[in-house]
Amino acid sequence: MTELAKPQRLQSLDFLRGLIMVLLALESTGLWEHLFESSSGTFLEMFFLQFFHHPWNGLRFWDLIQPAFMFMAGTAMAYSLHKQEQAGVPWQTQFTKVLKRCGWLFFWGVLDYAVRPQGLSFELWDVLTQLSFTTLVAFLIFRMSAKGQIAVSIGLLVLTEILYRFVRVDGFDQPFTDQHNFGNYVDWLLMRKINSGGWVAINCIPTAAHTIWGAVAGKLLLSHQNGKEKIQWLVSAGVAALVIGFAMDATITPIIKRIATSAFVFASGGWCFLFLAAAYGWVDLLNHRRYLTFFTIVGMNSLFIYLFFEIVASRWYNGYSAAITNGLMALIHMPEGLMGIISSLCIFAAEWGMCYFLYRKGIFFRL
Repeated sequence: MTELAKPQRLQSLDFLRGLIMVLLALESTGLWEHLFESSSGTFLEMFFLQFFHHPWNGLRFWDLIQPAFMFMAGTAMAYSLHKQEQAGVPWQTQFTKVLKRCGWLFFWGVLDYAVRPQGLSFELWDVLTQLSFTTLVAFLIFRMSAKGQIAVSIGLLVLTEILYRFVRVDGFDQPFTDQHNFGNYVDWLLMRKINSGGWVAINCIPTAAHTIWGAVAGKLLLSHQNGKEKIQWLVSAGVAALVIGFAMDATITPIIKRIATSAFVFASGGWCFLFLAAAYGWVDLLNHRRYLTFFTIVGMNSLFIYLFFEIVASRWYNGYSAAITNGLMALIHMPEGLMGIISSLCIFAAEWGMCYFLYRKGIFFRL
């Protein structure tokens, strides 16, 4: 990879981050559930099914959201670290800053699941908790060459394969079986509980590859190569990862998002490379930026809106707002399915308005 250029703001990254947060915010309002239920028996039913995680072995659109979130975090880190290096910030100071950021990510991730109706709970399944680990790993190897970084990411995937296949514990010796795999065993050791949905805390090990690959992509976009060459590299990496992932799924390791198998990491990572290539070409090279402000307003306060809809909205705000909107629509005898869709959109509109207010005031929540 060639010498790095002077960084400019990557508009495509702002757009992708905003798009991810808009999709997550809409999910938190229950919109995808309402649309799926309303489309039952129609040709749209299979389309809206893509907005739900696959139950086990397979890949849907919604399974790509967390990988994209972690991938974009790696790309953003590459730009941030490059900017700090140009400003003469020493590595030790950068490390302290990243360590502090990871500590806060871990704190907020644990807090997200901590308060339950039955009392306090300690759980490590939140994306922020996972990101606290993947960010630290990606930072510690950031100064390595791209080949070195990719080698480390492959090593983490190999380690994951070894742990699931060869660590034998009674009751948890079935590598790719829900509730009986090594990841479930680690959760029992750490939290004395197993996630009923099959999610495991050690997903942070294989999905560190997503953040590492995002950082590698960031280095590429910062290089002096021309835009066409950058897109060619991103597309080539994406296609290669997709081929590897689906080939593994057909032969040795199934694609399972809930335990982040190596096949899943490759397949989802491939899509992340392609998403970034498409957005970079469309937004930064072809300069198609009209109407993207809607998404970037949310993306520039991604931490705020994520914590809001995960902690405040899910526990109080959504129900309170829905009670008002549903009550008003009931007066005009609105159909129940349409009522749910409109309520979800009203909740999201208010959340977007909060982000817009912060954007206009120049207030951005960062760690």
